[in-house]
Amino acid sequence: MRSTLVLTRDAVMAAVDRYRAALAELVTFPLDGLDVRDLFAVVDAMQTGRCQTPAVEHEALRLIGLQVTPEQIGKSLPKYLADRLRIRPGEARRRVADAEMLGRRTALSGEPLQPVWPATAAAQRAGHINAAHVAEIRRFFTQLPGWVDAPTRACAEADLAEQATKLRPDELRVLAERLADCVNPDGNFTDEDRARRRGITIGRQDLDGMSPISGWLTPELRAGLDAVLSKWAAPGMCNPNDESPSVDAEPSAEAADHDARTPAQRTHDGLNAVCRSVLASGALGSHHGLPVSIVVSTTLQDLESAAGIADTGGGTWLPMADVIRMACHARHYLRIYDKHTNRELYLGETKRIATPSQRIVLHAKDRGCSRPGCNAPGYLCEVHHVDEWAAHHRTDIDTLTFACGPDHKLLEQGWTTRKNAEGITEWIPPPHFDFGKPTSNGYFHPERYFRLNRQNGDP
Repeated sequence: MRSTLVLTRDAVMAAVDRYRAALAELVTFPLDGLDVRDLFAVVDAMQTGRCQTPAVEHEALRLIGLQVTPEQIGKSLPKYLADRLRIRPGEARRRVADAEMLGRRTALSGEPLQPVWPATAAAQRAGHINAAHVAEIRRFFTQLPGWVDAPTRACAEADLAEQATKLRPDELRVLAERLADCVNPDGNFTDEDRARRRGITIGRQDLDGMSPISGWLTPELRAGLDAVLSKWAAPGMCNPNDESPSVDAEPSAEAADHDARTPAQRTHDGLNAVCRSVLASGALGSHHGLPVSIVVSTTLQDLESAAGIADTGGGTWLPMADVIRMACHARHYLRIYDKHTNRELYLGETKRIATPSQRIVLHAKDRGCSRPGCNAPGYLCEVHHVDEWAAHHRTDIDTLTFACGPDHKLLEQGWTTRKNAEGITEWIPPPHFDFGKPTSNGYFHPERYFRLNRQNGDP
């Protein structure tokens, strides 16, 4: 058995080496001497390879998932893939999800099983469909009610896979929507179906600070928002262009008549007023040792000049004009530091629990989880003692750092932390798992990458 395993490994790695060598050779060839027929043959070959490659990746991801744990690699497999392959986290999640549906499976008894979507997997291995086709098939099943039986699902999957070999992804979507109408002509959906689809996603801030939002609302949330926004998004209400915006009382007829905002803008301003009202009420209690408030970090120079931007505990930034205006509406936490020295307060404590003041400093110092690759903002983090508290019984600001809940648990699995010479937290993998050296998180501190380049002699 061992000799067979070694032979299989050698054969696979030799094929991988030939694959890399062939690609490395192809990218160096000029294509000027080829006619149109040959050029299309090259394009066809590249597309077929692009379609088939995920089939190999699915098997690798399946086996990786069986051999390593999130504790060993320090994060979930999708997050680790995103860092290792330098791809977006969403793309990494999609690849792992595709592997679960299209990769080979094994029963508890060890018996090999077909993929969950066998026809789709076969078409992909043959190079007939691409990732966009798979995404449309996944979209079909995501929207399919849970009461649809297994035989009907299997027939639908086979039909969609067959048609995907003949159609573009956008054409396949139209066909899939028609098939969904045939399977569920009455439009019957259960509460479980709706709960499965619910969700709101707030995207990354753009260069101008604006953030996109998308998602699906349950009927209950939609009804609640309709009721709230019927008042707070009405013409003349919560209008930031008014000198004294109407919030509680009905707006005057003049204010409503002069309201030039679009319905979408009024909805935005109404939701903004809802958040402002809730934060100002103090009814949200506390979270991770601080009252639920907006935590803002800025420099004294920017505050005095009313210019620049400030960082928030949510991992976003605010224009200074907004920071000053918001200070009038609610009790937020503002941490000011010197622009030139960035010197932190030395707050030493003999108690294990960090003080609110120390947490505010960490919001400015770490901005979010310090574990490399993690993007959890400070609002979602706990305070971690870099030097084990049981050994020193000190809670000093220069030995504290932020760690989100899941990453905090890694410290019970052999991971350790330390502060480097610059006071930056570094995470060290378990000694029995050699997947990397001590590293720090630059997600919330992109300026560190520029500093590293300068140290390496780059402009």
